[in-house]
Amino acid sequence: MTVDEKDLMIIKMLRRNARTSLSEIGKTIGISDVAVLKRLRKLEKEGVISGYTVTLDPKKLGYNSMSMTGVNVQPEHLFKVIEILRKRPEVTYLAVTTGDHTIMAIIQARDAEELARIHEEIERYPGVTSVRPAIIVEEIKNNALCLGIPMADEEETDH
Repeated sequence: MTVDEKDLMIIKMLRRNARTSLSEIGKTIGISDVAVLKRLRKLEKEGVISGYTVTLDPKKLGYNSMSMTGVNVQPEHLFKVIEILRKRPEVTYLAVTTGDHTIMAIIQARDAEELARIHEEIERYPGVTSVRPAIIVEEIKNNALCLGIPMADEEETDH
């Protein structure tokens, strides 16, 4: 599927506010709301848009500590550890990597003590050889999985 400039404009507007009406999108980019709907259906059908979500502020929900944690695992235990971590609600991101750590996880907790306890629990899983947390002090940018497509009100740069 080819994504054209109008499709990108639709995506940008929805990134800013997924509840933007079809007519508002259409007026902004100069097409009818029916044309916007057809383009949205095509983007969804082709998997370019895979869903709509709510963005939450973890701190306002009481989650004041977060880490980006490297977990090193013996190869024969990798899939079991992945399955255990996948089921933990505190683990909000999970990936297998080829970098310094076998697994990278983003973990959210209510406070530093809870975060430390979670790291200690993970360290005790069979096959885990080390847990290397980096405590996130301040989040500067979070456009996870947006492939550099800015929101409609973000400034584009030529990097």
